[in-house]
Amino acid sequence: MAGFNSIPVYEELVEAIQRLPNIGRRSAERIAYHIIESDEKEVDHLVRAIINAHDKIHKCEICGNYTDQKVCSICSDPSRDKSIICVVTRPRDIVAFEKSRVLRCRYHVLHGLLSPAEGIDPDMIDIRSLINRLKKGGIKEVIMATDPSVTGEATAMYISKLIKPMKIKVTRLGYGISVGSDLQYADEMTLSRSLEYRNEI
Repeated sequence: MAGFNSIPVYEELVEAIQRLPNIGRRSAERIAYHIIESDEKEVDHLVRAIINAHDKIHKCEICGNYTDQKVCSICSDPSRDKSIICVVTRPRDIVAFEKSRVLRCRYHVLHGLLSPAEGIDPDMIDIRSLINRLKKGGIKEVIMATDPSVTGEATAMYISKLIKPMKIKVTRLGYGISVGSDLQYADEMTLSRSLEYRNEI
């Protein structure tokens, strides 16, 4: 791979790949090498798949989960418990909770956490749309399922204070999730236990 280092287009490809989450220099080089060695049909398929996903997948107009429809499959599922909303940080957290199969509720995705140090204030994440959903009525419980980090806890407490005057029960995930962990990597058993033993806040 050393011979490629002097080729600007190769370096541009490696740098672009390296911007992806959890991709280091070596992994980026391996992926770049694979792309270069692939035939035109395979590369074209990869490019079209990326463009299609980027152009056609967007936020659900109700919960903020990713979907290629106006409303995601979870929000449009009539068998779901409409009285419970589980608030998560990011769309991929929903996948983890769905695998636990403890609750058949609806979700709300914040797309971020409050972090004054990083300049992320309440208007920069989807808190307002959550409050608007709650104002429509019919919600008995909101589960704050943000990460058990400093910013996750701060966000959960901030939102719970906004919800309290509405007389809606607000709960937080129970034991089993270690502080500072990322919910998307938690195993199904741990998530199940944390949901079952959630506490009111």
